[in-house]
This record gives sequence, C-alpha cells and structure tokens, in this order.
Amino acid sequence: MDLFQKCLEFTRADEVKKLGLYPYFRQIEENEGPIVSIEGRKVIMAGSNNYLGLTAHPKVRQAAIDAIHRYGTGCSGSRYLTGTITLHIELEEKLAKFLGYESVLLFSTGYQTALGVISGLVSKGDYVISDKENHACIINGAMLAKGGFAEFVRYKHNDMNDLEKVMKRIPDSAGKLIVTDGVFSVSGELVHLPEMLDVAKKYGARVLVDDAHATGVVGVGGRGTSSLYGLTDQTDMTMGTFSKTFASLGGFIAGPERVINYLKHVSPALIFSASPTPASCASALAALEILEEQPELVDRLIANADRMRRGFKELGFNVIESRSGIVPVVVGEVDIALVFWRKLYDKGVFVNAFIPPGVPPNMSMMRTSYMASHEPEHLDRILEVFAEVGKELGLIS
Repeated sequence: MDLFQKCLEFTRADEVKKLGLYPYFRQIEENEGPIVSIEGRKVIMAGSNNYLGLTAHPKVRQAAIDAIHRYGTGCSGSRYLTGTITLHIELEEKLAKFLGYESVLLFSTGYQTALGVISGLVSKGDYVISDKENHACIINGAMLAKGGFAEFVRYKHNDMNDLEKVMKRIPDSAGKLIVTDGVFSVSGELVHLPEMLDVAKKYGARVLVDDAHATGVVGVGGRGTSSLYGLTDQTDMTMGTFSKTFASLGGFIAGPERVINYLKHVSPALIFSASPTPASCASALAALEILEEQPELVDRLIANADRMRRGFKELGFNVIESRSGIVPVVVGEVDIALVFWRKLYDKGVFVNAFIPPGVPPNMSMMRTSYMASHEPEHLDRILEVFAEVGKELGLIS
C-alpha cells in the first residue's frame, strides 16, 4: 500500500472549508492583544494564551530588539556545544528564584521540554503514570520513553482514587514518575495536587507538573500550581513554556540541581536541538520582570475570567468550572460547534473551536481564554455575541 494513500483520502478539512466553517490556521495580520486583525478586519481575541497581555508590551518588544543587536538572530548551535549565551543563564537563574526551585533548564519549546524531560528521566523498567487528559506533549514524551522500554500507564482524569489503584499494580522496585497538567489545557481545571502528592509519597513516586497554563496565572504572584497549594517544596519538578504568559517561545524544567544537571547531559531533546534564540530569551526575561513588578496583572486576569464564567452561566450556557484563565463553553455536536464558531467570528469575536478527538464525543466546545488586558467593553461584547448566537442556534433561551 502507498504510504501517501491516507493523505489522499483525508478530505474532511476540505469539506469543512467548502462550507466556510473551517476555524483553524486563520492568519493574524496584526496582534495588539485584545483586538487583532484577521482577514482585513478587527476582531476581539478571546482565544489567545497571551494571558497577561505582554506580547505587545513595549518593554518586552524592546528587550527582543536589543538582544538581536547584541547577539544576532540565532545561537547557531545546541546548548550543549556553542549555543549557550549569557541570556540563557540569566533567565534560568531568575526563573529558578521566582519559582522557588534549586535550578532551571531551558529548552527550545514547551513541547520539546516534555519530550526531553520525560524520556531523559524514565528508562527501561521505569514507569510513566499520566492523567488521561494530559497535554499531547506529555503523552508523546511518555511514548518516547516507552520506545526505550519504559512502561506507560494512565489513570482516569483527575481521579486520585484511580491513580492509587494504578500505583498499587506497579512493582515497588520500579522507578515511577507521575506526570500531570497543573491547569488542564482544554478544560482549565486544576489538578488535585495535595492528594496526588500523598499518593506519590505512599508509593515512592516522583511528580512532574506541567504548568504551561498555570505559570503567571495561578499561585502567589503567578508562581504556578504548587505555589497555589503551598506545596512547592514537596513538588519534585515543574515544567512550563514561554509561549503564553511570558510572551515568547521556549520551555523550561525546574527542579533539584542534581536532576537538572543530569538532564543537561543526557536529554537528546536538549543536546541535539538548537538553543532558544536571543530574542526569545530576552523577551521572556522582560516578561518575568514585569510579572514580578506587577503581580496585580494575575489578579486582573483571573477577575476577567471569573466574570466571564459568571456571565456565560447566567446566560444559560454549559460552562466547565475552573479557577484559571480558560473558560470552556460546551455546545455539544461537532456540526453545531463549527457553525457556532463561524457565527461568533462573523460578529467579531474569535475563540477556539475544540472538537473530537481533542474532546470527548458530544463535548465540542468554544474554548475561550482571557487576558489581563481585556477591558470591560471587550468582555461585555463577547457575552452579547454569545447570547445572540446561542439563542439563534437554540442552545439557550
């Protein structure tokens, strides 16, 4: 059979495009935060992960420009060889201090961080234990470890009783790494971290929390999931990304110095990849400085998200509860979701349409997310448009 045959037979996206309902790969022409330009018109952005609204901040922009002037546009090598510059070390040290960990190591993307850390730590005879709704980077990191003859098992979403059932079946002699999203990327729900740490301690497992959607969003001054629960000193490792609250690109792992030192020397994802660019590091550093100087941005973000949660529920929508910047509105069937998305877009509101397999059957949703820079008039308009479309499609009365 021709390997390309499945590509030739894949027509679903083309069919949706012909209907004018395709919600993906839309080109953003100008991005100034809450208002963006797409296809020649201004729309309210309610689907970005730019949680603190820093991608257009003058200090962040200038930091990137200054870094290019000093270091050039790239590092021309891996961190392991010729690709480490002073900005990498400065960002690692400042981020470690901010998060309350001994050490931090940068990767080129958040996705790559998960692959590099999980496959770097978990080897033959060890176990990766993963929540069934973890981000794809965690699943693929576990699969990569499995390719090295590690074991990969999963437990029911955020179900600590099921986690314990899974842990009971794992040999005491095996190395064990429990991996979870801190804030789950689809639903915005928070992991039950205190209970998870109790289970981990009972069965001699280490815990890795992915704070991609939590750093700068929850915890004291935006310090993430473990900070929110007051458990940073008990949480073995935290990983995250710079592509959201830090207004840049790249990823990091925070943990004990000896573990970070080990990963520096064994993780193929680090050793064989070009290092984060100077502009990426400088912009992330500037964003971190703003976060430290203005922790009220975190409060503003959560206040905006909470306001939208209340507003959607008052309108009669099915909203998944959380305490993060993500507010998913469940609409049901795929076809309804695609039409809902298009009508929102036509009325000047951009959100993310999540459909199976990214969500369970009949759980298609408008995944909305908010920024500290959203103003009341933006939020009011989003609710107004959702109300119009919801009534038009018979989802609310």
